[in-house]
Amino acid sequence: MADMARAATTSDVFNAIAEPQRREILVLLRAGERPVTELARELGMTQPGASKHLRVLREVGLVRDRKAGKQRLYGLDAHGLRPVHEWTGGFERFWNESFDRLDAYVQDLKQATQEE
Repeated sequence: MADMARAATTSDVFNAIAEPQRREILVLLRAGERPVTELARELGMTQPGASKHLRVLREVGLVRDRKAGKQRLYGLDAHGLRPVHEWTGGFERFWNESFDRLDAYVQDLKQATQEE
């Protein structure tokens, strides 16, 4: 039951990335470290709003920050995505089967076209 309660909070990586703007922040950080002002501008949101999202992402281990002179730089910490990667990995077999079926269908189409 403790797991259920925990999952309902933002301390869960799945809940953290369920929010579209937080996913957008992660995408922006793939290119490298950025200060909060830049992230806020890119997302078209206020700095406090961006800071709030960054705090949630930091708490679940998806973002790290460091002080660089007067500003704080935020960077991606992809280790936090491991549970998501492991969970989605369980579905790879289904994607591969779908691609195999699609491939077979394309081959059949090619064959049919050549026979016409």
